[in-house]
This record gives sequence, C-alpha cells and structure tokens, in this order.
Amino acid sequence: MEFAAKLKAMRQAEGMTQAEFCDQAGFSISTYKKYEASMFEMGYSALTKVVTHPRFKKYTLWLMTGDTAPECGQISPV
Repeated sequence: MEFAAKLKAMRQAEGMTQAEFCDQAGFSISTYKKYEASMFEMGYSALTKVVTHPRFKKYTLWLMTGDTAPECGQISPV
C-alpha cells in the first residue's frame, strides 16, 4: 500500500474527515489533500506531526514500514 493510501486509511479508521484530521495534526486542508492524492510527498516536519500525535501514534510502525506490533500497541487501520 502506498503512503498516500495509508494516510487515508488511517484517517478513515479514526472516523475523521480530512478537515478534522488537519485540525488535529496541524495541516492546511489544501496541503493535506495533496498528500492523500500523492501530489506531494510528506516531508519530515509534517510526518513528525502525524507519528508523534497521541491519537495517531499507534499507526507509526505500520505507516512507516507496513508492519505491526500489537504487543507494543502498534496496529494497522485495515
């Protein structure tokens, strides 16, 4: 699964709209839409906002590697 699809799956698993996700993670909606559409690659600063956010931290391993570690609280949204 490509990174953009993972972002979308993660957001949907949390039951969030793009606007809600952006509000939580601190992105502009226009920038985030470009991430989900694979128009822009997410840089380190933006990625850090997602993987360190308390609500999304559980997806970090999956988002970065495709792996999960449920025993450590690292899950997949799909």
